[in-house]
Amino acid sequence: MSRRCELTGVGPLVGHNVSHSNIKTKRRFLPALSPASLQSDALGQTFRLRITNAALRTLDFRGGLDPFLLKASDEDLSPRALKIKRQLKAKLAEQPAA
Repeated sequence: MSRRCELTGVGPLVGHNVSHSNIKTKRRFLPALSPASLQSDALGQTFRLRITNAALRTLDFRGGLDPFLLKASDEDLSPRALKIKRQLKAKLAEQPAA
């Protein structure tokens, strides 16, 4: 399983450990991923995604999974999240017609 957020696309970053004597050694900064159950209001389903804690705060700020996905760019989303976004757009497109 890759260490990448399914909603924001955040992955590991690279930097240095710097000792007291200023010796630099490579290290990786891993994102704080946690599994989350997210409810889609339009689809009426719950989805389990592996997202960062920062993405979880952004979801609360934007008002849930549906507004977040509609505003997110397709390049950042994982294939699973992209599939949910397509389902959401299809569901919202058929509602005004009904």
